[in-house]
Amino acid sequence: MASIKEILNQPTIGETISISGWVRTFRSNRFIALSDGSVIQTIQGVVDFEEMDEAILNRINTGTALTMTGKLVESQGKGQTVEVQVASIEIHGDADPEKYPLQPKKHSMDFLRENAHLRFRTNTFGAIFRLRHALSFAVHNYFNERNFFYIHTPIITGSDAEGAGEMFRVTTLDPKNPPTAEDGTIDHSQDFFGKETNLTVSGQLEAELAALALSKVYTFGPTFRAENSNTSRHLSEFWMIEPEVAFANLTDNMNLVEDFLKYLVSYALTNCKDDLEFLAQREAQEEKSKPQNERNPMGLMERLTFISENDFERLTYTEAIDILRNSKPFKKKKFKYPVEWGKDLQSEHERYLVEKHFEKPVILTDYPASFKAFYMRLNDDEKTVAAMDVLFPGVGEITGGSQREERLEVLKRRSEEMGIEEEELWWYLDTRKYGTCKHAGFGLGFERLVMFVTGMTNIRDVIPFPRSPKNCEF
Repeated sequence: MASIKEILNQPTIGETISISGWVRTFRSNRFIALSDGSVIQTIQGVVDFEEMDEAILNRINTGTALTMTGKLVESQGKGQTVEVQVASIEIHGDADPEKYPLQPKKHSMDFLRENAHLRFRTNTFGAIFRLRHALSFAVHNYFNERNFFYIHTPIITGSDAEGAGEMFRVTTLDPKNPPTAEDGTIDHSQDFFGKETNLTVSGQLEAELAALALSKVYTFGPTFRAENSNTSRHLSEFWMIEPEVAFANLTDNMNLVEDFLKYLVSYALTNCKDDLEFLAQREAQEEKSKPQNERNPMGLMERLTFISENDFERLTYTEAIDILRNSKPFKKKKFKYPVEWGKDLQSEHERYLVEKHFEKPVILTDYPASFKAFYMRLNDDEKTVAAMDVLFPGVGEITGGSQREERLEVLKRRSEEMGIEEEELWWYLDTRKYGTCKHAGFGLGFERLVMFVTGMTNIRDVIPFPRSPKNCEF
């Protein structure tokens, strides 16, 4: 049985076909709009109600699952090129019109989040998750074509790669009566792994181990953070893409991330045109309801083309601070957050650099060591690290990375400064003892990428089953 996508791409006019899907609308007891999720378009079935069993027609409602069989013909009406002259209908599953939540009208995003088990059936979420699939495929395709090896890093870990401490514990101990040590603390030596373990926040450290033997590797898997945040940009479970490359410095890393992001955006523009055009129209309608000063200066397709066609501007954090402090918004005190050397930049600062000053994507490098991770290579000035952040229009930072610290003594000193126990990461430090070399990588939050490509503004709308504080349905 052919999908609607296959039929629309290669219509076989005059042939009898069967199509299965779900009814979007049934108009005038005559016109069925059927969707199977393969494309955003529906296919129209034209019913001769005088020839069709009335009992069957009475069961056709929005949401009904059915198979319609008939001759494919050129459409005489507007809105479609072909349609099916329906000869027979087999109903697989009814949908009570009095109870089915998704009626043929516009639903709010809050309503769809409350009915997340059904939201796949809407045009918006169908488009989002087809794009998510396409981008996932493009990630693997990109790295495979460039001879990277895909590494499955552990989900359960005994280390905290970020040093943030916001991790989910993994244990089999009885929560009501856990074993205790002499000092009254929980005795994790009696736990399943014999030590305290957590869900991972990153596969980076383990990927580095593989890169120092296989040269070019990447991870693409779920990561977890127990940050009690309910913002539109945070999830408790999300997916990370983390390439690591041996014998690479910060410049190599910037070249890789720019090429990678351009490839992904271009892939979406080439292969997901219909879905992107639908989402662009949806966003344009949403923008109309916003105050003029809150509207996005670029439409969705314009933002994507902006990435694919522009070389990324590269400058240091220090140069960015100078630009921002000499900017009109700073002098007129329009920035909400301060601009000072030694403080991290906020989204408003990043967007100014991208959208106003350079009018192209930006890569910032050489951030102060004080607010960057222990594994980033310390620069010769002892104040900054060889880090990079990539800034996009509309969102600010989209991804970040660094050249990794390959010098054992410097890495140990940085770990100590950040309160990370040497015993906890002995295996990571070990790689700096035997055949160490410069290496670099970055981490791209996949949902952040999908948000940018789809134009969605809430991260919970670009992952099939969002996990956030007090929210773990399904």
